[in-house]
Amino acid sequence: MSLFKSASTISLLTLASRVAGLVRDQLFAATFGANAMTDAFYVAFRIPNLFRRLFGEGAFSQAFVPVLAASKATHGLEATKLLIDRVATLLTWVLVLTCVLGVLGTPLLVWAMAGGMQQEPQAYAAATTMTRWMFPYILFISLVSMASGILNTWRVFAVPAATPVLLNIAMIAATVWATPWFRSHGIEPIYAQIIGVMLGGLLQLGVQIPALKRLGLFPNIGLTWSLVRTAWADDATKKVAKLMVPALLGVGVAQISLFINTQIASRLAPGSVSWLSGADRLMEFPTAMLGVALGVVLMPQLAGAKAANDPKQYSAMLDWGLRLVVLLAVPCSVALLTFATPLVAVIFHYGAFTERDVAQTALALMGWGVGLLGVVAIKVLAPGFYASHNMKTPARIAVAVLVITQLLNLALVPLFQHAALTLSVGLGALINATWLLIGLRRRGSYLPVPGWWKFILQVLAASALLAVFLIWATSAVPWTQFAGAKLERVGYMALVLLASAAIYFVALWAAGMKLRKVVHPGGI
Repeated sequence: MSLFKSASTISLLTLASRVAGLVRDQLFAATFGANAMTDAFYVAFRIPNLFRRLFGEGAFSQAFVPVLAASKATHGLEATKLLIDRVATLLTWVLVLTCVLGVLGTPLLVWAMAGGMQQEPQAYAAATTMTRWMFPYILFISLVSMASGILNTWRVFAVPAATPVLLNIAMIAATVWATPWFRSHGIEPIYAQIIGVMLGGLLQLGVQIPALKRLGLFPNIGLTWSLVRTAWADDATKKVAKLMVPALLGVGVAQISLFINTQIASRLAPGSVSWLSGADRLMEFPTAMLGVALGVVLMPQLAGAKAANDPKQYSAMLDWGLRLVVLLAVPCSVALLTFATPLVAVIFHYGAFTERDVAQTALALMGWGVGLLGVVAIKVLAPGFYASHNMKTPARIAVAVLVITQLLNLALVPLFQHAALTLSVGLGALINATWLLIGLRRRGSYLPVPGWWKFILQVLAASALLAVFLIWATSAVPWTQFAGAKLERVGYMALVLLASAAIYFVALWAAGMKLRKVVHPGGI
């Protein structure tokens, strides 16, 4: 049960961060709306985030955490601390070099990410300027990801899970205080977000340091060339680098897909990138609270079970994670498909964000609803390979799914415009998750506990009842017509969400499901 408590802690703190993120996006949408200049900011912010997924929480974490957990389990604290020092030395210098090259190559990066934005010269120039100023954000956030990997391996989950809220707070402050100052001095107001992003990166890194020092794991970063060479010559460091190569391919493929989709969106109606970003923000609630939380908890446990040569425990952890994914992701998917317009209206329909923006963002959110189960399941299934130091199989699957996703775009974009981009990625995620599951089964890494078919039928029956209720709730309330009663609309939303949770879990209980057994690793 301690694993469930850890996952719950991460989920609750992630919820706090996502709530702060929604407040941030509400203020942003109300202040700036959805237009070419907001598209410019989202493009500029995506570029350093792309590199963050390569050097931070993506390829690097996938390679580093399994090696770190194995070292902790088999070699002891002293050897593990040396590994941390040497990996931190190499990562820091690679990040510094990347930041220098990124700042110099900003025009090329913006053109590659959103060349279609050149039809709006002012917005294109703004995207270039903001990217250049925000690019060093990847240095801070990638080091944050390394620190989080260390803390999670030592089962210190609260600090890493709470850290993202600081970026949201910094960006809220920038919107509230810096934006009016920029406007009053004749500076493009959207540039105030640069301050929020950079301050957020510094704050996130700063709060990790005391936690690492308390554990005696604060990295000693080598500042001389001889220490860099020594770090590179270390066998454990080389193993991390070796594992990163296929992991980079897998993460890189996802970022290529993001590049392509942003390019397509930049050539559609103005505001398309912003509509997609709004849908992404809402989709991140279930993916972060379910998938990321489970992935963070499971990765060190799976790596430890592998190092201890305990295949039964390995399989049991995967089975437990997948049960929670199905239990919680399926009703969330139903909500995104049947209740998208109310969700978007309550969160974003303020100030400059129009009723048309609500409708367009809701369409993109429904596309995510189709594939949400796959998106969340990947967060559990992929660590099943990473913990075994098998990075190649997920990377190969990711390449194949990229091709499939873009073929879907060719067919769907003419029909559904920007909403096709989330739909195709969602369908690709379902294919990806199914492929990973088959791979784990064929390798004997995962043996499902008996009772899965009954469990699935119980979840589907409860979800069908939930869908009926949400369809009624969508039509029963005029969600976009609360001109002078915004709090009343929020109240209706709270009632609907509480009723939805009650309907779903009571239906599961009536169908005979014992939730305590589901949340406890060991069997349905």
